[in-house]
Amino acid sequence: MFEPKWYQSLGLEDIAAKVRDGVRLSLEDGERLYRCPSPLAVGALAHQVRTRCHGNRTFYVLNRHINYSNICVNGCLFCAFSREAGAPGAFQLSLEDILGKLTEPEAAAITEVHIVGGCHPDLPLAYFETMLREIRRIRPHLVIKAFTAVEIQHFADREKTSVGAVLARLQAAGLELLPGGGAEVFSPRVRRLLCPNKLSGAGWLAVAREAHRMGIRSNATMLYGHLESHRERLEHLDALRCLQDETGGFLCFIPLPFQPDHTLIENARATTGVDDLKTIAVSRLMLDNIPHIKAYWVMLTVKVAQTALHFGADDLDGTVIEEKIGHMAGAESDQALTRSQLERLIRDAGFEPVERDSYFQPVARPDQTEAAPARHHPCP
Repeated sequence: MFEPKWYQSLGLEDIAAKVRDGVRLSLEDGERLYRCPSPLAVGALAHQVRTRCHGNRTFYVLNRHINYSNICVNGCLFCAFSREAGAPGAFQLSLEDILGKLTEPEAAAITEVHIVGGCHPDLPLAYFETMLREIRRIRPHLVIKAFTAVEIQHFADREKTSVGAVLARLQAAGLELLPGGGAEVFSPRVRRLLCPNKLSGAGWLAVAREAHRMGIRSNATMLYGHLESHRERLEHLDALRCLQDETGGFLCFIPLPFQPDHTLIENARATTGVDDLKTIAVSRLMLDNIPHIKAYWVMLTVKVAQTALHFGADDLDGTVIEEKIGHMAGAESDQALTRSQLERLIRDAGFEPVERDSYFQPVARPDQTEAAPARHHPCP
């Protein structure tokens, strides 16, 4: 922790006092944090909050990602994953392919499956209900985290029904949680430029609100480093903070750095390590009511994600096993990490690794000492 005089010299004395006293930061505070020339000072403030909430623990999960298809009607300029039907590189997994990924040896110990794909023009909701029921049949204790808010709204539009009706059908088939993807940046200006055919930011929040109302928890993301301003990032965080005040349904926030390769954004560049770390820290400081901040190693790189644990992040995601979305856009990280690799990364950073389930409850395995209980309420 820096001395008060150091924060004073950086013009952050009042923000440091708010952080110390648990007072909510304003958007203007967030802008000053982004302008601060010392990322270490911003990181130290975020580390105070992270330590207050979670002590020395850092969470990870044994999970498996499955992308059922990259065929998508939205055509977002920042997306290197999506394809039109019939285009080179387009794919759609069969049900047998999906189930096979959950019965391979690498998936034997997982506790969560993470399923997302493109907004496919032809697949009916019944296809996804069958998928979930069959997963539940072969892996009855696996937590199914599936379908972004954008996919849920797409299903509702295609079926000409309500979001609530779609969620109820999927929930009956085995859906437990929603991942946080598709949020991108809520700014209408940015969405008009990059993803005009995609669900609006207000629409994304409306789907999340309905899911939370039905008892379906979710994560939330922000894709940053493309055309958005710092103010638009902060407005995105504030919108999530306001919805969390209302519903309490978000478990975790994941800042996702834009991956520029093979996208249609002209003169696009990758984010810098400083921007990544500062964004994680600002997210921890602004989102005072969302319990967990994830350093998603797939898109940050393992080394930046490990460093991010000192900048407000308390979760390193998990084993993943197979990741397509970030890697098709140029992510240079590995496709998978083992439990021992995750634990080593966490310990080498000076933290205590805690295997968790999808709800951030510690998982005790026969070959491990029982993990310390974690807090499961929003940080003060």
